[in-house]
Amino acid sequence: MMDFSIKTIDAKTSIASLKAGCIAVGIYENKKLSPQAQALDKSGEITAALKSGDISGKPGSTLLLRKIAGVAAERVLLIGLGADGELSDKVMSMAALCVARVIATLGGNDAVLALPFDAIKERDLAWAIRSSILVLRESSYRSDTLKSKKETTLSGVKKVAFLVAAAKAAVAKEAVAQGLALANGIDLTKELGNLPGNVCTPTYLANTAKKLAKEFKLSVEVLDRKQLEALKMGSFLSVARGGGEAPKFIIIKHLGGKAKDAPTVLVGKGITFDTGGISLKGGAGMDEMKYDMCGAGSVLGTIRAIAELKLKLNVIGVIPATENMPSGTATKPGDIVTSMSGQTIEILNTDAEGRLVLCDALTYVERFKPAAVVDIATLTGACVTSLGHHNSGLFTRHDSAHDALANELLSAGKATGDTAWRMPIEDSYQEQLKSNFADMANIGGPAGGSITAACFLERYTKKYTWAHLDIAGTAWKSGAAKGATGRPVALLTTFLMNRAAAAK
Repeated sequence: MMDFSIKTIDAKTSIASLKAGCIAVGIYENKKLSPQAQALDKSGEITAALKSGDISGKPGSTLLLRKIAGVAAERVLLIGLGADGELSDKVMSMAALCVARVIATLGGNDAVLALPFDAIKERDLAWAIRSSILVLRESSYRSDTLKSKKETTLSGVKKVAFLVAAAKAAVAKEAVAQGLALANGIDLTKELGNLPGNVCTPTYLANTAKKLAKEFKLSVEVLDRKQLEALKMGSFLSVARGGGEAPKFIIIKHLGGKAKDAPTVLVGKGITFDTGGISLKGGAGMDEMKYDMCGAGSVLGTIRAIAELKLKLNVIGVIPATENMPSGTATKPGDIVTSMSGQTIEILNTDAEGRLVLCDALTYVERFKPAAVVDIATLTGACVTSLGHHNSGLFTRHDSAHDALANELLSAGKATGDTAWRMPIEDSYQEQLKSNFADMANIGGPAGGSITAACFLERYTKKYTWAHLDIAGTAWKSGAAKGATGRPVALLTTFLMNRAAAAK
């Protein structure tokens, strides 16, 4: 595991005197040096390397120099930052990725990043440190838990320090702590998502919550089938009817705020494997349905991150977890079930099961008298069609309280690059959920599929301020890069950090 820290510099200290296996500095196009690179160029060797054309200065370009005269560091890594004065967050993230790739191959023990973190457009030092840590940790992540032979990793640099002005030491230290907590939460979410359905069962998710509770002194409660029957969660239990794994309803509480403060509640869809049930999916790519618990995974990852930060906020995570399997006892298309709210649902398609487990969870959380509820779910393929893999879909009602919640989530997404896009919820879409035989159907046809799914959930959230994040397009990648992304842990954690800051 990579170790992160800060090194401070003041007027009396020369960058050139810093001892390290490697020091990374930025250069711009047109052969211009950043102030940090200039401080290392007393011998003119860096300027000579630029003049030789060995590095263009374009984003993504790198050049490793060794044993520069007058520089205590063994190596100097030049990182291209593009045009001077146009340093964007994307370029800085690319620079961090370049650093990650190079230092993974070096023999040195430590590296110092002396990049112009204060010169990024519309970003600050804290953002630069947090995002760099996330990039560096992402590059070292391996999904080889279940491989008998682990992936060989190059020795590489194990210690990374960020060079900052002494006056910014406190800000930088806090940013390192935040970046580490975020990375740890994202890693947990990715690990849970990547585990197969025969390992990451509802019981496994429940045990993961218990481990978190023990490590960070949180409270946790796990309800089983009998307790769910007593609560009359007929909708959630209808999904669990076909599977061999016992359903679990997980409640994990981080109570870091004042006792009287209303909690912010996160509800995560925890379908540990989704065959579609009797409305069976096609076989091609069905293995990816192990990722249908990424909403649950992101709740646990977020709880881990805020617990590590000892966030002064009351947050409750709620996870309805079950498989969705076909069997002789599975729910059939046309069956009608009664949800915990008393509303009846005609199940026209058993593959629209996420909303059936979430609706009972959304009713359950009324008891917490929440300040706000956000549910997170890999809910609809229609959301992928609408927004692709760049933005999560954000749905909520249109009034002042809900607009404010939507803006909080959208701004947290923009701050982290874990972005969301607001989609409509209107009464006109509710018409598509009409049933001749029950209060509603569980699907509304192919038109606006992600919207009608959100409209279904909206019917169960009338007693509090609520938002829904559809992460079907952002929670995992297919193809050669197949794997969980850890989204939207960064969005959710930043959203909660902002709420805690506002509550001070």
